[in-house]
Amino acid sequence: MEKTSASASTRKSAKAQPQDAIAILSADHRKVEALFEQYEALKESGDPDEKAALAARICLELTVHAKVEEEIFYPAAREAIEDEDLMDEAEVEHASAKDLIAQLSESDPEDDLFDAKVKVLGEYIEHHVKEEEGEMFAKAKKAKLDIAALGVEIEARKDALMAELADEIEVEQTPTARGRTSR
Repeated sequence: MEKTSASASTRKSAKAQPQDAIAILSADHRKVEALFEQYEALKESGDPDEKAALAARICLELTVHAKVEEEIFYPAAREAIEDEDLMDEAEVEHASAKDLIAQLSESDPEDDLFDAKVKVLGEYIEHHVKEEEGEMFAKAKKAKLDIAALGVEIEARKDALMAELADEIEVEQTPTARGRTSR
């Protein structure tokens, strides 16, 4: 039995089995939650460069995530679940998050409101994730949305966006890792 589990996890980590859209988006949620927790731990004692790098990483992850949701998942979900209010709220929540991301991108960790903006962004995202995972994803599954096909599309788009946006958003990297992002 252990060999089967080990080989299954090896295959999964090697991406032999593509993940479905909901698994990908939920994994993104966990990743960003962890980044916000890291920022919170760093907030009081961290140096400005570390805070800037972590905030930039949060902004990059959220920007890519929001973009694939808006381009791929939301249009399919909107069609499949027919809950205009839920979908409209999700779009408004994305707009609010994008506004804070833009503010963070234009500010410095030593600015008076920088930490507060990161905190509020985290709270927005926490609320948004609860609605997506608690309502939207469940409705998408119930509506038999083809989450496997969407997953393939989302993964390809995420890879392209990460490559494109990592150069635009300053993410601190070691000189040997420059041009690549860790995910």
